[in-house]
Amino acid sequence: MTKYEIVIYWSEEDKSFIAEVPELPGCMADGKNYREALSNAEVVIAEWIDTAKELGRPIPKPKGRLMFA
Repeated sequence: MTKYEIVIYWSEEDKSFIAEVPELPGCMADGKNYREALSNAEVVIAEWIDTAKELGRPIPKPKGRLMFA
C-alpha cells in the first residue's frame, strides 16, 4: 500500500478513470472503474520508484494529504 496521495477523477475524453500521483512527476494510471485505476496506480508507483532508483534520481518522501487552494 502506498503512502503517496492519489487523485482519481473521471476523464470524459479518455472514457476512463485517471489516477494521478502529484508527488511523483508524470506518475499516473487509468482504469475502467475507480478500483481498477487505484490498483493500476499502485503498480505504476512501484515502477516509478524502481526506475528512479535505477537512474539514481531522488525519490520524494510521501507527504500524505496535500492541500490545494
